[in-house]
Amino acid sequence: MKIAFTTSDSVHINAHFGWAKKIDVYEVNQENYQFVETLKFEGDLKEDGNEDKLLPKIEALSDCTIVYVSAIGGSAAARLVKKRITPVKAQSEEQEITDVLTKLVATLNGNPPPWLRKVLQQQQSKFFDELEEETAV
Repeated sequence: MKIAFTTSDSVHINAHFGWAKKIDVYEVNQENYQFVETLKFEGDLKEDGNEDKLLPKIEALSDCTIVYVSAIGGSAAARLVKKRITPVKAQSEEQEITDVLTKLVATLNGNPPPWLRKVLQQQQSKFFDELEEETAV
């Protein structure tokens, strides 16, 4: 599954979702994790109330399961959830991306908490829906 992180330095989860100029994306499975890409965004991202700035980010994250953020507005969180992307607030702006990824791999090998099991089930359901669409064509 793909996991995204709002970051200003590619080390910490230290960027507000709406203001983030870059989002790092990783592929995570039960064995390990690996960096996939950095999504970059331009423009006046700090303008509050500008809902248009959210659309490119949400579309760019369409194949992600979870996005970790330092902060996120209610509207953005609701729009992500509607697209089956779970926003998760970091413990602090000092929390490191690699720490979260390492814990996530360990959790996938153990007993994931209910919220993560739900996310994984949604991801599986999304995969089968897409597979059905492809075979119906």
